[in-house]
Amino acid sequence: MLPSIFGENLFDDFFDDFDDMFRTWNGRNPLYGKRARNLMKTDVRETDSAYEVDIDLPGFKKDEVSVNLKNGYLTISAAKGLDRDEQDKKGKYIRKERYAGACSRSFYVGEMDPSRITAKYEHGVLKVTVPKQEKQELPAGSAIAIE
Repeated sequence: MLPSIFGENLFDDFFDDFDDMFRTWNGRNPLYGKRARNLMKTDVRETDSAYEVDIDLPGFKKDEVSVNLKNGYLTISAAKGLDRDEQDKKGKYIRKERYAGACSRSFYVGEMDPSRITAKYEHGVLKVTVPKQEKQELPAGSAIAIE
C-alpha cells in the first residue's frame, strides 16, 4: 500500500504526466487540471431502434453545451467562461481553481438527418438519442475476375 500523497495509483499518475508532456506542452488543462480526461464520461446504450448516449457534464449550464452533426460526426461541446477580473466585495480570494475553457467529444454516427437526433440536458447529464439507420441489403457474394 502506498502513502496517500501518490493519489489513486502511483504508476498511472507518473505515466499520465509523462504522456501529457508530449501531448500538450503546457501539461495541464486549465479548466479541470490533470483530471480533465475524467470529464465527459460517456455511456452508450444500444436499443432495438436507437443508440442512447449519456454524457456527464457537471457544472455546465444548458446554454454552455452544444450538439452538432457534420460529415457524419456527432460532436458534443461544452464551454465555460469565468470573469477573472471579477472582484468579491466581501473579501479576497485565497485560492481560485475555476477557469474558463472548453471540451468536446465526437462520435461517428453516419450521414443522417439532424432533425432525427434528440438531445435533453438536465441535472448535469446530456442525453442524446441517435436512431439506428435501416440496414441495407448487400448483394450475395460473387466472384471478382482478376486481370
